[in-house]
Amino acid sequence: MKKAVRKKKSDKKILGTAFRYLCYAVALAYFVVLIAGRWIFSADDFFFRGIDIFSPVEGANMWLRILSYIIFFITISYVIRLILKQLARRLNRGKALIDLVCSFIKYIAVIALLFAILSVCGVNTTTLLAGVGLLSLIVGLGAQPLIEDIIAGLFIVFEHIFEVGDIIVVDGFRGTVKEIGIRTTQIEDAGGNVKIVNNSDIRTLVNMTNELSLAVCEVDIEYSESLERVEMLIKKNLKNIKSAISDIVEGPFYMGVSELGSSGVKLRFTAKCSEGQKFQVERDLNRQIKLLFDKNGVNIPFTQVVLHNAPAQRKKTSTVKSADAKKFVDKQRKLTKGLDETEEN
Repeated sequence: MKKAVRKKKSDKKILGTAFRYLCYAVALAYFVVLIAGRWIFSADDFFFRGIDIFSPVEGANMWLRILSYIIFFITISYVIRLILKQLARRLNRGKALIDLVCSFIKYIAVIALLFAILSVCGVNTTTLLAGVGLLSLIVGLGAQPLIEDIIAGLFIVFEHIFEVGDIIVVDGFRGTVKEIGIRTTQIEDAGGNVKIVNNSDIRTLVNMTNELSLAVCEVDIEYSESLERVEMLIKKNLKNIKSAISDIVEGPFYMGVSELGSSGVKLRFTAKCSEGQKFQVERDLNRQIKLLFDKNGVNIPFTQVVLHNAPAQRKKTSTVKSADAKKFVDKQRKLTKGLDETEEN
């Protein structure tokens, strides 16, 4: 069954690629004939008069001229948008504006094509343009949501609320902005699912890219373990952990004891990183803390019920180490002051 689905997708992809290259070939052949045709064909040639969109409509085949207009306007629109998108790849900011311009070019090309076809069919486009004012008023009354989407899209772009490539959260949906169009914005989550939102419906959002995000790691240690010994161990190895995780921008920081759980003492670590690397940094922090504890004999408890007659013997810490541990915790408290200690969903 899976093989059949894959084969079907593969066939569709092959057909799509073949059709695309066919369109490229037709467009290339058309422009070659359009440019070189003046030296190849005579001015009265029936075939060339239909293709030459710059010659008068009179005496030209109507269907050939319509086909020529379709190829011309679609190709010109596609080439301009392709150039702009290639330019957008080189820019760190401004991609949203280029996407918006591309959307305008696409709609303008369709409108221009429509008027050109009507002109070939004998419709007086001058009279039609004169009536656009009244038509736009009538359409505008029934297209208020469309106008709201367009205006909202303009505000999004020119106020730099978010850009293409930013990670945002809209109505609980977290994803990367893939495209900002005239009417809609496309957001893709980590699983490749795309959410399409009307621009006017984006009323509240969180842009996770503007500032560094907080990666959080929480690890338990046994109650029988000396907390101060573990804190001194953490103090000596924080720099090593940062060196091992290249995506950390600031930190890591030891936040202290976040909870006295039923089976262990929960320690909290944080680090600042870009939003796109947040979850990977959290996984890397978990790994480095586990490796550190394994190497130094610090046990991470699992949920258990312990029955004993006498209290467990706790490893003692010297007075000097206790003082050092307290200084370390105080220093980390100052470094982490103001950080949001609530884990982001």
